Amino acid sequence: MVDIDIPEGARGVVIFAHGSGSSRLSPRNQAVAKALNRAGLATVLFDLLTPEEAGDRNKIFDIALLTERLREAIGAVGDAEALSGARVGLFGASTGAAAALCAAAEEGDRVGAVVSRGGRPDLAMGRLGEVTAPTLLIVGSLDGPVIDFNETAVSALRCEKRLEIVPGAGHLFEEPGTMDRVVELATQWFTHHLLGRAAA
Repeated sequence: MVDIDIPEGARGVVIFAHGSGSSRLSPRNQAVAKALNRAGLATVLFDLLTPEEAGDRNKIFDIALLTERLREAIGAVGDAEALSGARVGLFGASTGAAAALCAAAEEGDRVGAVVSRGGRPDLAMGRLGEVTAPTLLIVGSLDGPVIDFNETAVSALRCEKRLEIVPGAGHLFEEPGTMDRVVELATQWFTHHLLGRAAA
């Protein structure tokens, strides 16, 4: 199943790559998608794994498989008449962030921006130096080990990059106001890099 929203006149599209144990119905990703729609960006949310595969821990951490599925989605978006010419962004969470970064490395200029929320970019470490798309890494201040992973990753990236640590947020950004900050940061990053609007 795929959830696609295309605002009238959309010139950019963000494809979501959810993390382990999640799906296209993730309320956090849905919140980001709705904000991006309001900002004039199309969004594509789909399940990287089938229900059967999602129960297999090996599949959840098979970054090569997740990357290939994401690249297929990028190709499908590129072939869609309604999104002809739209710039592509990738939003990844947890293991989905590693897939997003690997896909960005392989797709080159076809990807215009990447945002990672609570991501595991360390699982894409061997490809980070190949990423050319401007990349924003968002981590909660209470998510200790993941902060370390992201700090190492941001040093390995050679593209335009930024690490944003959200105060008082855990791994799932369930604390009051923390997901609102993620939505704000992601919207600013994508509208700036995909639509050319000045960052606030």
